[in-house]
Amino acid sequence: MAEIKSCGFLIFRDDPSPSFLLMRHPQRWDLPKGHVDEGESDMECALRELVEETGIRAEDIEIDPSFRFVHEYVVNSTRHGNRPKLKQLIVYLGKLIRPVDILTTEHGGYVWFAWEPPHNIQENTINPLLTELERHWSD
Repeated sequence: MAEIKSCGFLIFRDDPSPSFLLMRHPQRWDLPKGHVDEGESDMECALRELVEETGIRAEDIEIDPSFRFVHEYVVNSTRHGNRPKLKQLIVYLGKLIRPVDILTTEHGGYVWFAWEPPHNIQENTINPLLTELERHWSD
C-alpha cells in the first residue's frame, strides 16, 4: 500500500487546437495535483487542487467518467523524513467547456502542450499518463 497519495487532473482543450495543460515546477513539468486531506475523497482532492493551482473550477470542465489513471512510484520525500516512500498518483481527465484564465499560485507558470503523440515530457508520471490517455482514446 502506498505511503503517500496524490490526486489531480489532466486538463484538455480543443480550442484553439487540441492541447493539455501542464504546470511549471522548478525542475519539471507537472499536473495540477496534491496530497489528499483527511476525510477527502480522491475526486474532492483533485478538484480542490485544480482550483487552488489553476483557478479552473468544476463548472469549467467536463469530467470523463471512464478515465482514471492510477500510477505508483518511489519518491524521496523531504516531508516524510527524506527516505524513499511509495507514492500513488490518481489522475482524472477534464475537458475545458469554456475559456478560463489560468491563475498560477503554486507554480512558476504553465503551458498548453499540443496533443501530438508520442510525448516525451517527463518520464516518471507524465509520459505514462499520456500513453494511457492515447490508449483510452483509441479504444
